[in-house]
Amino acid sequence: MKLLFVGDVVGSPGRDMLKEYLPKMKEKFKPHITIVNGENAAGGRGITEKIYREFLGWGAQAVTLGNHAWDNREIFEFIDDAKYLVRPANFPEETPGEGLKFLKLNQYEIAIINLQARTFMPALDCPFRKAEELAAEARKRTPIIFVDFHGEATSEKQAMGWFLDGQVSAVIGTHTHVQTADQRILPGGTAYLSDAGMTGPYDGILGMEKEAVIHRFLTSLPVRFEVPKTGRTVLSAVLIDIDEKTGKSRKIDTILINEDHPFYH
Repeated sequence: MKLLFVGDVVGSPGRDMLKEYLPKMKEKFKPHITIVNGENAAGGRGITEKIYREFLGWGAQAVTLGNHAWDNREIFEFIDDAKYLVRPANFPEETPGEGLKFLKLNQYEIAIINLQARTFMPALDCPFRKAEELAAEARKRTPIIFVDFHGEATSEKQAMGWFLDGQVSAVIGTHTHVQTADQRILPGGTAYLSDAGMTGPYDGILGMEKEAVIHRFLTSLPVRFEVPKTGRTVLSAVLIDIDEKTGKSRKIDTILINEDHPFYH
């Protein structure tokens, strides 16, 4: 089973890249399941129902979120009815939405878990305890379990990878918007990557206008960050080959599409 995961889609430049290249990637790599992180999809902050449905229409089967999940208040109007939208599971119990979703793929089923880290992030319930709980729950139904771990610190992401090694098929980091080069299969069969990277502006800083970010570093004054509407773009993703019977991963490859790394079909 091949799983394609696209890293944080940022604003309209990211959506345009996803719309153009997701069908091409699906044609080339022929993934059985495609998951997209969409927590920055609406102007760099949150997601709307229209965007969520566009992602599904372009070929995604599930959309994960992160710390910006609630930035666009429209989400409260549709998240409980969004069958394929997964928010961090370690938000408090009263939070709308779900952090574990199951998708049926022919005779197989895949579990998708979204978690948010705590280091340099807002305080939430322990992601490790929640991960252990949900992985055990998911294994009652399927050995194929994908985890999007949305976090800042590489150490915490690596810790989650080792913590869940052998219990889930993959632990893929999101949030820092820079694709890392540490993809590997851990000894227990769990595919790991510290960060899948982002999909959006290539010449910004983490998807935002570089001038504003530089001004913030120069002055330490508060600045509103905006997604640049024009300029070069990038798409970051990861492709994982999973044994559908055991749930163990066999191979993991990163995908990077930009002007310096063109997409060849």
